[in-house]
Amino acid sequence: MDETAVGMQRHLDNLTKPRGSLGRLEAYCVKLARIQGRVPPKVAGKGVYVFAGDHGVAAEGVSLYPQEVTRQMVLNILSGGAAINALAGGSGWDVHLVDAGCVGGSFPPDGELRPVCRFVRARMGEGSRNFLHGPAMTREEVGAALEAGRALAEDAGRRGYGLVAVGDLGIANTSAAAAMLVAAGFDAEEMVDRGTGIDAPMLEHKKDVVKVAVARRAPARTGEAILEQVGGFDLAMMAGFVLGLENRGIGCVLDGFPVTAAAYMAWMMNPAATGWLFAGHLSKVSGHRPVLEKMGLSPVVSLDMRLGEGTGAVIGGHVIELGVRAAGEMASFADAHVTDSGAREERF
Repeated sequence: MDETAVGMQRHLDNLTKPRGSLGRLEAYCVKLARIQGRVPPKVAGKGVYVFAGDHGVAAEGVSLYPQEVTRQMVLNILSGGAAINALAGGSGWDVHLVDAGCVGGSFPPDGELRPVCRFVRARMGEGSRNFLHGPAMTREEVGAALEAGRALAEDAGRRGYGLVAVGDLGIANTSAAAAMLVAAGFDAEEMVDRGTGIDAPMLEHKKDVVKVAVARRAPARTGEAILEQVGGFDLAMMAGFVLGLENRGIGCVLDGFPVTAAAYMAWMMNPAATGWLFAGHLSKVSGHRPVLEKMGLSPVVSLDMRLGEGTGAVIGGHVIELGVRAAGEMASFADAHVTDSGAREERF
């Protein structure tokens, strides 16, 4: 345990409570203190970055919804009508909607959109290519998407955020996420799930598409190569965002399966990334748990969610923030003139 972590644990132990009684909230405080290099840590502001992008593999019929829903949901978020708007607004998160590459062309100018949240124009094109028939992106596109993500991490730093959350939006992005993880060595039967709620026959078709595509795109073994072969603009941008948070003193809360798949690519590129990552929640998607376990991350909450948009991440991040508030606002034994027995496991 480094000096900051030791100092944070000492601070927690001196608060007016039995030692260790805040459970995992204390562990979150210690980790965020290490990330920020301060005791106690602070969350002066929070931002959720929702990366929207389309995937060419949607043409294979792997999703219940048509591809135009991505663009429609972007407009819904920008007008304030989505779940992420409600949950982020209810827990104090700024919403940033990032167009990484949605089908349908550029969105109208901001003066015409009049968004209720921030809209980031970072589109790489009309969605990624159909990876069943060729690479999803070029090597140059992967590099550009990673850099765009790093630029947004810098943006988060300029805004003074103590926590950021990562969300996803895009039809067929669970197929791309599953394909990336299968290419990285995970079992296809576990990684390919129902996504938006497809039936059993469509699920088997989705598995076949992923298995065949990964076999055709092999041998992609690095994070960058996997993104190039079976990823997408949004997923590569998320990976770049995670990588760009290194040494910025910002904790990053992951959402569900697609976001975690992107974070896994970042982890393959830089295993130190888990040092600033939190798993906001455990989604209902079957492949989510094994990927989190491989990275050594435990979910903050488990609510059987599978919505995306960053919804689970802002809930988990809010729980982390509550722990930070307790650590920063509770009185010490000395300040409150309360006797401290010193017993580590004592309960009131």
